[in-house]
Amino acid sequence: MSANQPVLPQGAGYGVGIGLFFSAFMITLTAIQARYTGFSPKSSEEFNSASRSVKPGLIASGIVSAWTWAATLLQSSAVAYKFGISGPWWYGAGATVQVLLFAQLAAKLKLNAPYAHTWLEIVAARWGTVAHLVFMFFGLATNIIVSSMLILGGSATVTSLTGMHTIAACFLIPLGVAIYVVVGGMRATLLCDYTHTTVLFAIIFVFVFTVYATSDKIGSPAMMHALLTKASEAAPVSGNAHGSYVTIRSKNGLIFGVINVIGNFATVFQDQAYWQRAIASRPASCVKAYLLGGLAWFAIPFMFSTTLGLSAVALRGDPAMRILSPEDVSAGLPASAAAAALLGKAGAAALLIVLFLAVTSATSAELIAVSSILTYDVYKKYMNPKATEVQILKVSHAMVAFFALFMGLLGLIFFYIGISMGWLYEFMGVVLGSAVVPIALCVSWKKANKWGCIAGAVSGFCAGIIAWLVTTATLNDSTINVTWPDDFDFDITRAINAPKTASVASEKAEDAKVQDSPNLDNEKKNPSVEDEVSVASVTSEQNELDPVALKKAFRFAAWSSVVLTVVMLLAIPLPLFFAHTIFGVRGLEAWVVIGMIWTFFSAFTVVLYPLWESRDALVMIGKGMIKDVFAGGTGGYVPPKPASKAEA
Repeated sequence: MSANQPVLPQGAGYGVGIGLFFSAFMITLTAIQARYTGFSPKSSEEFNSASRSVKPGLIASGIVSAWTWAATLLQSSAVAYKFGISGPWWYGAGATVQVLLFAQLAAKLKLNAPYAHTWLEIVAARWGTVAHLVFMFFGLATNIIVSSMLILGGSATVTSLTGMHTIAACFLIPLGVAIYVVVGGMRATLLCDYTHTTVLFAIIFVFVFTVYATSDKIGSPAMMHALLTKASEAAPVSGNAHGSYVTIRSKNGLIFGVINVIGNFATVFQDQAYWQRAIASRPASCVKAYLLGGLAWFAIPFMFSTTLGLSAVALRGDPAMRILSPEDVSAGLPASAAAAALLGKAGAAALLIVLFLAVTSATSAELIAVSSILTYDVYKKYMNPKATEVQILKVSHAMVAFFALFMGLLGLIFFYIGISMGWLYEFMGVVLGSAVVPIALCVSWKKANKWGCIAGAVSGFCAGIIAWLVTTATLNDSTINVTWPDDFDFDITRAINAPKTASVASEKAEDAKVQDSPNLDNEKKNPSVEDEVSVASVTSEQNELDPVALKKAFRFAAWSSVVLTVVMLLAIPLPLFFAHTIFGVRGLEAWVVIGMIWTFFSAFTVVLYPLWESRDALVMIGKGMIKDVFAGGTGGYVPPKPASKAEA
């Protein structure tokens, strides 16, 4: 069989594309959660924000999963194939710092708008309808571009490996995801994220140890170095020091790094999926979750592309290696070609699985994110402000299904007009980047001016389009300097969707003052269980929303994220770049070993740590299942009863 022919049968593509087995698995997990814990997706708050109760390990796992797109695996390997070892670093570092810096916004969100469902609700409450509509354009444009990249990258690789028709791949990939998102909502998405991340790391380790330890074609960093040196001599890399693949001194790699940093600020800061995870997290630990998630994610594109992207270069000329055209590289196919050349059908199947996991986990994040925007910022705000809980939940379900269909259509349109994942990845910063700073200022700075931020976002967008069309590099003439600051009171945004039960605690305190009065009826003397539970939950929530603690968390997020950003973008790569360093065998060995160690720590953080922090819940579920089996179905969750005053 020719190396350019599909390695796997079409049935494998259709099986992965539909993913109904995985959907059934996730629906089962949702049913278990609803029966044995206190969280049911029949509540709109649970469906859209997981009751704002998720612990940091699971949030970190969700961040890793949501940020692991098809591009994370495919585009990172493509830049490694084009630029050498600088490509994996610039891809990983250039897309990690945004998540680290977002920790600051997560802290400000909990401080300034703890009950918001979307970041656009904050914009509407602060700046009104015009700003809300302007920034909704940027938010939805971000989701559309990200979703298109997911579908384009996923369908191109599935078609390459299995011969599955692109039309089928575009529509079947989001289908199975929509099924379990509609059933389980945000918590199901996070459970899906954890499952995907676990399998993803396992498969990455398979490829890493195959390439650098057991493969008869490469098998060690030393052999990788020899093959890359041979490839450099045969076809020197333009812009690299001495044309070498084993140098950080890559002009094109540096240019890509700058594009990567700018473009990915937009796809984090403007993507509701990342705000959604901040909203779902517990206030006391949201900063920790984003810092852990960002550092853990870096290992995935860095080590994956250092393995398969470089292998695609090293195996040029191998009979089993697909011949890659520039169009193939832009479509992100070096990784699949290398996997098939190294492990045959097993490698192709492993890559197909890992791609399925990456695409579906990120797709689930996009589905629930867009559903929240369309539900709360379109339907509830403009169509039915008095929407009931039932109506909100129905619209949320409908919007998930709608956007799943829309994603498939978008991917198909872009495919047929000749736009690839790689092109979109490098273009996204042009249309999205101008709204990043205004959005960050809206949430974090009380003096940010409404009209200045709107003008900055819109004019930046226009300037970016013009600059792109005429290949101009200067935007200074379009810059607007704001000299008329506001003085916004964030109490307005803190009141967004504040629960009515927030006043229960104060009411009960007043009741307590007169509880011994002889005129009180029995209800006043004996408050209901529901009221006592409500008071307890509100008190606990208010404790976690303590402004002093949240301000301290913001300061920690600020200095730690800035320090890590400086280290990853300046302190490590630039000295190697300006020194024209070309790695020897020992240098490449150290580079690979450090990547392996980082990957092990990442796996521990997002695979084992979430299990440890959820140990009590897992024990509770296990006991409930045992009771159902051996005690006649009595294992269902029963809300705890508060102790009576006599017992206290």
